[in-house]
Amino acid sequence: MTQSIRWGIIGTGIIARKFAADLQLLPDAQLTAVGSRSQSTAREFGRLFNIPSCYGRYEELAADSQVDVIYIAAPHVFHFENTMLCLKNGKAVLCEKPFSINAQQAEIMINCAREKNLFLMEAMWTRFLPVITRLCQLLDEKIIGDIKFVTANLGFKTDFGPEHRLMSLKLGGGALLDIGVYPISLTSMLLGVPDTLTSMVQYAATGVDEQAAILFKYANNVLAAIHTSIKVQTSNEMLVVGTKGQINLDAPLYRPGKLTLQLEGQSKQEIMAPCTGGGYQYQAAEVMLCLREGKTESRIMSLADTFSVMQIMDRIRAQWGLKYPGEADGCHSLSAARQASPRHRRGRGICAS
Repeated sequence: MTQSIRWGIIGTGIIARKFAADLQLLPDAQLTAVGSRSQSTAREFGRLFNIPSCYGRYEELAADSQVDVIYIAAPHVFHFENTMLCLKNGKAVLCEKPFSINAQQAEIMINCAREKNLFLMEAMWTRFLPVITRLCQLLDEKIIGDIKFVTANLGFKTDFGPEHRLMSLKLGGGALLDIGVYPISLTSMLLGVPDTLTSMVQYAATGVDEQAAILFKYANNVLAAIHTSIKVQTSNEMLVVGTKGQINLDAPLYRPGKLTLQLEGQSKQEIMAPCTGGGYQYQAAEVMLCLREGKTESRIMSLADTFSVMQIMDRIRAQWGLKYPGEADGCHSLSAARQASPRHRRGRGICAS
């Protein structure tokens, strides 16, 4: 019988609850501990999911010898400090997306994990869904020929007040980091790092980006267009256009369950690939597989991929002149790109041929 991997969770919000629920779908996963900033909140979460160890301080969870890996589900402005706390205590880490606020933080996190020979991965759960696996298989088979254009959008109409975290610069709010990371990460998975990019932004009254249009250009005149918004509801789809046809990744972009394939001169073909549960268990299964195999990072969601996405979002914000409180000038370090991976080629993610 396979020995269980013992999980801890930092944070007790909506994402933490979804992850905890889906973790129960994996028979070899054991949710051992939860950490909150208050003991009562930790205990309430523990009662919901039958968790034996409930801590009112993150430091106590990080020091728990009965925990193998910690999932960080706190707001993303705290991802850096939470990840560093866990790594310094010798824990493997699955950190919720976006991985950090900027590439400089990501570089420090990656370097720390490598120095300590610990597993670290961004919880970009969409990349692990069955439909994305199927999409990459089709693209690897060149069923639509060479990719020439990608368009992706993710947007929701919200009415949050200025006190909400999405509307707060101090908490890293705005559309880009919170939901724009989905279409950017998926586009990066398919095409890699753009040679050039241009973008336009619309700000909310609080100073956060409430919607943006982003254009990537790659070699061989390949283009990608991305729209992200917390102001309007969009179709929340992705379209990949090739020289022989196109594939539409149906809504919602963050959790799709169906592809529509349209080859030239043929009828549309729907390809179903639904996920079970909420879909968070697939990334957890990858983490546990890597830990059992002694790996310190995932091939599907590599640290190089995570770092390149953070750099892309830094480049976008640099065009806007948008900085979060506490960020210094020149925070967009490039040195980790050389350390994150021995290879730097377009499409180095799961769709790499």
